Amino acid sequence: MSKNANPVQADKPSSVTGVQLAQGIGHQPAQSFWAEAWAQVFKRPAAVVSIVWIAIVSFFAVYAPLIASSHPLLLRSDDGTSSPLIDSLSAPDVALLVIGTLAPFYLFFRIGPLGFGAKLRLIIAASAQIGLVVVFARMIESTFTHRDAVGFVADWGRSGLFVPVSVALLCAITMIPFLLISIFVHRSVGRSVFVLGVAIVAGGIVSWKWTPSLNNFDYRARESRGLVDATYTVVPFSHSHSMPAMFNRPPGATPLDAAWSRLEAWQRRTEGRSARYNDEELASIPITADTMKELRAIGRSVDGLVSYPMDEFVDQLETRVDDGQITNLVQMREAILEHHAPVHTIGTDTLGQDVLSQMMHACRLAISIGFVSTGIAVVIGVTIGALMGYFGGWVDLLLYRVVEIFMAIPVLFLLIVAAGLLPRNTYVMMAIIGCFTWTGAARFIRAEFMKLRHTDYVQAAQAMGLPLWSILFKHMLPNGVTPVLVESSFLIAAAILIEATLSFLGLGPTGQASWGSLLRNASGEAGGFLWWLAIFPGAAIFLTTLAYNLIGEALRDAIDPKLKKARV
Repeated sequence: MSKNANPVQADKPSSVTGVQLAQGIGHQPAQSFWAEAWAQVFKRPAAVVSIVWIAIVSFFAVYAPLIASSHPLLLRSDDGTSSPLIDSLSAPDVALLVIGTLAPFYLFFRIGPLGFGAKLRLIIAASAQIGLVVVFARMIESTFTHRDAVGFVADWGRSGLFVPVSVALLCAITMIPFLLISIFVHRSVGRSVFVLGVAIVAGGIVSWKWTPSLNNFDYRARESRGLVDATYTVVPFSHSHSMPAMFNRPPGATPLDAAWSRLEAWQRRTEGRSARYNDEELASIPITADTMKELRAIGRSVDGLVSYPMDEFVDQLETRVDDGQITNLVQMREAILEHHAPVHTIGTDTLGQDVLSQMMHACRLAISIGFVSTGIAVVIGVTIGALMGYFGGWVDLLLYRVVEIFMAIPVLFLLIVAAGLLPRNTYVMMAIIGCFTWTGAARFIRAEFMKLRHTDYVQAAQAMGLPLWSILFKHMLPNGVTPVLVESSFLIAAAILIEATLSFLGLGPTGQASWGSLLRNASGEAGGFLWWLAIFPGAAIFLTTLAYNLIGEALRDAIDPKLKKARV
């Protein structure tokens, strides 16, 4: 009986004909266009895995400053308890944390009367508004407080009114376009209040983090002297924390591994030997006074990388040597490495910086480059493509020549030239990639609008005398933007690959962790091959670009009308 508990479901055919559909056989509940498209995407295991991978990369892009930092989460001293990690956050860090934490809850949970699409548009608008405030605030701060600033510029930068007045003007100016859209396009008081609230949040963030904090990683040295007690985060290394004693260390290395390696290298130099010792050879080498003297000097070179004084640690080892507990270098190695020390899980690079921390922080550069540059390209491409497709004729002829000119410009070579002439920062790279990769979106929109401009609802909108922007972007665009959204996933992958290529060539943004920069250091300063600097960053670049391409292919197949007809 249990096998036939649901005979209707058991007899449900996997495919039906048009006659059967007319008879009500195989009828499916109606779904929106995008709900049906994403349902088809989630039926593909490769697309689901790709979405999970992008979610992981996005998570680290938002929370990397809280997960990987040399600044303690809590620092206790005689002066009280503080949080250097929170104090070290910059305005972009705080902005990403606020958006990345609140946006998913607002988007995926039933908060307010708006639907998913309307919520997504609000989140994008709020992110753009906060991003503009943060970027322009950093530009203003660097201009007025630069060491070369002279005259009234420097005087105003040192004034007590500089920060509040600058923040107020900046938030008001950046709020104007979003407020105009809310008033004249959406005609919504609620959206206007939302824009005002976002401006207040952005102003609070940049006021709190107006001046970037200087990094000083002396916490372990102070902790070893008993001055403070520190509690560190999950990965206790910042991406910019350079430790000369730890350069080119393999996965799992600690400062004590570096101390032992230097001691062994000293012993080999003493004997004029180039090859490494095996355990039997090390067991035959006794501990001498010179050995302990060299170990003490080596301990001072790694002092400050552990939370206890290295001189006291060497004193303990020397006591064990005097007592006869340690008699050879094998026992000395075991005694050194058995003590606790911070672990570099996937090694360090040529500057002694932790690779895992850089991998996490590089997620931010990859995600921001991909989404922002693609957003710029989509806005430009949709605008120009809409004009070409709607008007046709000489407008289409003229603007398509502009499209062909931009198609002929090699973006990578343009970025290489720009790296030598313009400031090498993320914003310049985003702008260049976005302003020169919009041609695909323009051609897609042009083709769609040429099909839609003669439809009944467009002619009805024209007859009613609706303004041009309303016809193009409020009525025609929602019905023709689908191919552009699919193409956007490929554009994001291309932007990430371009950034990785530039960083690999040493022309990427300065002062930021990048997968391409890590990959460039895989050859090593002395010509050796550092496998951990090739495998992990290379795998991150490959998996991220592959994930976006797989998602794009799945979306393209989901909206293909021929494939949709075959699935009926």
